[in-house]
Amino acid sequence: MSDIICLEHGLSVIENPKPSKGKNYAEWMKEKHGNKEPSWQNKLRQKIDEVLPFCASFEDFLTTMKDAGYKVNDNRKHITFLAEGQKKPTRLSTLKGDHAEEAIRRRIEEYLASRKSDKSDGAVSSSTVVSNTVKVSWLIDIQAKIQAGKGAGYEHWAHLFNIKEMARTLMYLKEQNIESYDELAEKSAEVSADFSRVTSDIRAIESRQKDISELQRQIGTYGKTRDIYSAYKRSGFHADFYEKNRTNIALHEAARKHFDSLGVKKLPKISELKQEYAALHAEKKKLYAGYHDLKDKSRELLVAKHNAKRILDIKLDEQNREPLRTAPHAETP
Repeated sequence: MSDIICLEHGLSVIENPKPSKGKNYAEWMKEKHGNKEPSWQNKLRQKIDEVLPFCASFEDFLTTMKDAGYKVNDNRKHITFLAEGQKKPTRLSTLKGDHAEEAIRRRIEEYLASRKSDKSDGAVSSSTVVSNTVKVSWLIDIQAKIQAGKGAGYEHWAHLFNIKEMARTLMYLKEQNIESYDELAEKSAEVSADFSRVTSDIRAIESRQKDISELQRQIGTYGKTRDIYSAYKRSGFHADFYEKNRTNIALHEAARKHFDSLGVKKLPKISELKQEYAALHAEKKKLYAGYHDLKDKSRELLVAKHNAKRILDIKLDEQNREPLRTAPHAETP
């Protein structure tokens, strides 16, 4: 995910990051709270995660929760759930993130779309796959999700999701004519480097355009206030003259300081600055033509690389940073 965030913001991707020494959320919670009984809210969240992948609608979800032993009150303004042994019901509106009502409705739609995709995938011919770009998604770290409190229903759905995404990853690699992990890693690094270079070039152009715009503004200000400042000098920098023309004098001095900061000895012509700005704009437009394609390509390859590591169960040797290939992952179909 760090690689994707770096791409989104035009930052370079670290190919061999050092392993994290921190704790995951489940370990941190266990250290902080020990083996205490989960709260009613956390139990409700876990049950929602278990039943949600098999619900056809939000109404079906409420019915399923009733079948699971919860007393559901959906007649009021706020939907509430009351488990056996629980004294006060839990309002659905108090559950944030993935367990808020709007998020639950969205997740049901996603599960439905996923199931429809599973059915349609079986009818897709190999020629159709080759003619269209295969999209790949991150494989889910199921064990980490279980440790974080996900239930059996989520685990079942995640296994099916991972199997499908493994197949998509292999189809994507075939479509890209990539035959080995080393070739995939090399291609990913190459495209990421191209994307970083284009991003850097675009930023440099935008920075120069910003400088040109500011220089044009300061030149305009300098010209408009030159006569007043000349009169101020002729007055012997008189205090009364300054008070009457304080704003224009300050603007003129600020413009001169700006030129000095740039090391400008002779002011360029506005027409020359406009020509340079137009040339930079044309160059930026040319770079943007391939920017989004490179960004998408880089992201696809990073995701495919991540998935390939999981499929092949590749770990890095901390001595020489070379990949070690162990037995195939247990989730491999």
